[in-house]
Amino acid sequence: MVQQARVTQLADDQNTHAAFDLAGAECSSLAAAGPHASPPERPRGAGRSCGALPFLVQRDGTWLYRGTPIRRKPMVCLFASVLTRDAEGAYWMQTPTERGTITVEDAPFVAVELHWAGCGRSQVLSFRTNVDLVVCAGPEHPIQADWNVPCAECGSGPVPYLHVRDGDGAFPIQARIARAVYYELAALAVPGVCCGVPCLGVWSRNVFFPLSRLPTPDASE
Repeated sequence: MVQQARVTQLADDQNTHAAFDLAGAECSSLAAAGPHASPPERPRGAGRSCGALPFLVQRDGTWLYRGTPIRRKPMVCLFASVLTRDAEGAYWMQTPTERGTITVEDAPFVAVELHWAGCGRSQVLSFRTNVDLVVCAGPEHPIQADWNVPCAECGSGPVPYLHVRDGDGAFPIQARIARAVYYELAALAVPGVCCGVPCLGVWSRNVFFPLSRLPTPDASE
């Protein structure tokens, strides 16, 4: 059983390193250095373009290479560290020497865990993503949701997103907030006003983030 597990792990390593070859020589050298190696810098517009790379990030945060899930989390975290987004909204895996586009179904990351401290305006909401990035919501990392819709049209609630880091233009790199985490946020929501519209939202680092319209009682008698 141990020998079979080692053979399976070796096959996974070989497949993943083949993916690194397509992502660029810098990524390959990082893989050899191990999961604790520092990611390369993401220079703007640098590197030879390799066109479209055979990577797909599914809506649930699963990374696929040629249709096969990449099971080793350190490798996924390393790919995520060299992910950027251009001014047109396309996603790129970019190293100092090479760069190529990848396909992302929704957002490249998923916020899977929430921690909060404090209360009121001084409350701090900290999210952990599926690639172990910890992001504190606030002025530089807003929570965004299509909240200003009638409650009857939003189903179980709008899907909120967390700003993880800037892209090269107006399009940020975001994490979709998982449904279970959204329910935790909803439990922390308080009434507020945004753009003159009553709403429910959460505070983090002195910023109010609306999540949904404030339900109004039926005015009919």
